[in-house]
Amino acid sequence: MSENINAQTEQDLSEILQVRRDKLSALCESGNNPFVKTKYEIDSSSVDIKADFESFEGKTVSLGGRIISRRIMGKASFVGFRDGDGDIQLYVRRDDVGEEDYLAFKKWDIGDVIGVKGYVFKTQTGEISVHAQHIELLAKSLLPLPEKFHGLKDTDTRYRQRYVDLIVNPEVRDTFIKRSQILSEIRSYLDLKGFLEVDTPILVPIEIGASARPFKTHHNTLDMDMYLRIETELYLKRLIVGGMHKVYEVGRIFRNEGMDTKHNPEFTTIELYQAFTDYHGMMDLVEELYSMLAQKICGNKKINYQGVEIDMGHWERLTMVEAVKKYSGCDYYEWATDEDARNCAKEKHVEVPEDATKGTVLAELFDAFVEDKLIQPTFIYDYPVENSPLAKRKPNEPAFTERFEYFINATEYGNAFSELNDPIDQKERFEKQVEAKRMADPDCKSEVDYDYVTALEYGMPPTGGLGFGIDRLVMLLTNSASIRDVLLFPTMKPIE
Repeated sequence: MSENINAQTEQDLSEILQVRRDKLSALCESGNNPFVKTKYEIDSSSVDIKADFESFEGKTVSLGGRIISRRIMGKASFVGFRDGDGDIQLYVRRDDVGEEDYLAFKKWDIGDVIGVKGYVFKTQTGEISVHAQHIELLAKSLLPLPEKFHGLKDTDTRYRQRYVDLIVNPEVRDTFIKRSQILSEIRSYLDLKGFLEVDTPILVPIEIGASARPFKTHHNTLDMDMYLRIETELYLKRLIVGGMHKVYEVGRIFRNEGMDTKHNPEFTTIELYQAFTDYHGMMDLVEELYSMLAQKICGNKKINYQGVEIDMGHWERLTMVEAVKKYSGCDYYEWATDEDARNCAKEKHVEVPEDATKGTVLAELFDAFVEDKLIQPTFIYDYPVENSPLAKRKPNEPAFTERFEYFINATEYGNAFSELNDPIDQKERFEKQVEAKRMADPDCKSEVDYDYVTALEYGMPPTGGLGFGIDRLVMLLTNSASIRDVLLFPTMKPIE
């Protein structure tokens, strides 16, 4: 039965496509090919008209947009019209636009792009409308809009054909408008604080030793392999060495890894670095920035995300040791040896490597017992040195680093350090990181970035650094469940 329905649907679609192409052929034969038009002057938008009707009433306006619905009633018609900002009703009457143009208009289709000039008025039912005095076909839609123009619901089709999604689902457009506003507000905030926006290379000559897997390409002229960057950190910190003491980059990042509702192979981050401050300075910046963004984008510091109220104006601060003790009962400072730590993990039914250190066990217990409890905004700081190769050690507790991550709704949103500026320590950590990666994967081409070590040897001042994902932040502030909802063109497997 379903096969018969699908066959009928395909036949109906084929007939619609043929009808629309026949209409285009007729237009071309009569010298009215809509695709030859190069320009149409517009001076108003639907949103402005509806927001300030008193100023526009009786005024002649010129609009450009798309037919999304229509009711033809003999000598007059009502048209649902969508421009780049919103929707408005058009009233089209034969006596006003002329009999020839009206007859042509009646043959147009839903989805066609048109230009209209007319005056603003209210109908008897009180709906703000434009009374057309001239209409013009600017582009012929050869494919019908989906589901009789009531919206495109299938998520796979929405992501693959974002252009259709934007046409028929106005709320999708709102999400991406907010994304742009979020980026604008972040840039404005940082610029006012004296940060300089910079650009660093996307193609890099070595695969660095970090855990993320890169995409590999080849430069033909230089005859060398290159890699798409997995972070912007090391180049930005080179600039700190060079005396540019407050820098940031909004950068596209590429990681050849899995995909889910929170991960896409290419995504956008912002990394910023400030000389002469530390990770506490970065905490203050995050709290102020996120609170401001919630107020400006959502109108309130308390926002709703997927049914959960999040108070962006209140942040908790816990060390990793405090958080693990709070939620698991395990106290790092009661472990005299690494074996004590491993035994504690075993009692809690948490698997750890046979040679796990106290720091490694602490991080595993955090993953097992803490992260899913962090619903309200929370800073977790002072991470074990084992999983923080770029962070500076705490002077009074060298087993820990001056690092924090912050969590909202049980999800990590950003990462920050008091940056390591000791070139000898940094070199040793890099070499251990690369060695461990090559031990795990003998084919690994990972290398130490010795040029970065050289940069540190010239002297980098004490520096606070922060990185966070723009996409997850947009998800949070637009109440979007998947990262694909906030990427205009997410990565998709091709349809065979």
